[in-house]
Amino acid sequence: MLFELAAVLSRPRIRDKYSISADDIKELLELVDERSEHVFLEGDVVVCRDADDNMVIETAIKGQVAYLVTRDDDIKHDKKVSALLSQHKVTVITISKFLSVLEEN
Repeated sequence: MLFELAAVLSRPRIRDKYSISADDIKELLELVDERSEHVFLEGDVVVCRDADDNMVIETAIKGQVAYLVTRDDDIKHDKKVSALLSQHKVTVITISKFLSVLEEN
């Protein structure tokens, strides 16, 4: 997941839009790694057409998260994915909705 985060943040359109430097990315990844709970995946969640999304879904389930924050339409709108996540009490929300949840708490 950290490699995926680094790849996304390194995309020119993201990097340029938010003025993110390579040092910023490195510092963020170190902080996330230090403060996150590591979840070991077995690859036993195969519900989404995109194999990379299966890893995200499995991480959310095994990490017992309350929210999976994403813009990914495959995760947000697939009925099989929604049903599986719902069984595990995981709510899929957008970044803006998640920020609203944080402001309420």
